[in-house]
Amino acid sequence: MGDTHFRLCSTCKKPIDFGSEYFRCSVSTCNRKRLELYFCSVPCWDAHVPEARHRDAWAEPAVAPSEAEWRARGDEERAAPRAAAESRAAVEPPPRRRIVGEDDDKDLPREVLVVVSKLKQYIRARSGMNTSDNVVNVLSDHLRRLCVQAIRHAAEDDRKTVMDRDFAAILDKRP
Repeated sequence: MGDTHFRLCSTCKKPIDFGSEYFRCSVSTCNRKRLELYFCSVPCWDAHVPEARHRDAWAEPAVAPSEAEWRARGDEERAAPRAAAESRAAVEPPPRRRIVGEDDDKDLPREVLVVVSKLKQYIRARSGMNTSDNVVNVLSDHLRRLCVQAIRHAAEDDRKTVMDRDFAAILDKRP
């Protein structure tokens, strides 16, 4: 590995030595596996708070592991994913992606997808006109079709989250 220190401070990039005290953020999203934040001092932790927009947070003191503990933990972590992947491959079939089609809507509830009072208020403010009650059903059906297209767009990008750009891509294609 060749590491001469435990981690670098997430703010100032100063090395945090093995066995020395450091600080972690009390907010769980700052301590996830993919985004672990380490701070060499409370002022460095304090510098990240406005950027992270925490409402209620504090710096939690912690002690870095010794170099031997760190290397042993690294060996275990590298071996664990391989063993888990091999056992999953032997037991579980690969997950199937659900393809969304127009026929899938038959089993879904046909609820109104717009806030009727807001819609009527907007049309009245914009034009002085009233709105028929049947308009909300037509708009809800239109929104369902847009959602299906946005879901497909996200799936084509191999994402499991529908984002604003999926709707924008559909709406930008229209004349």
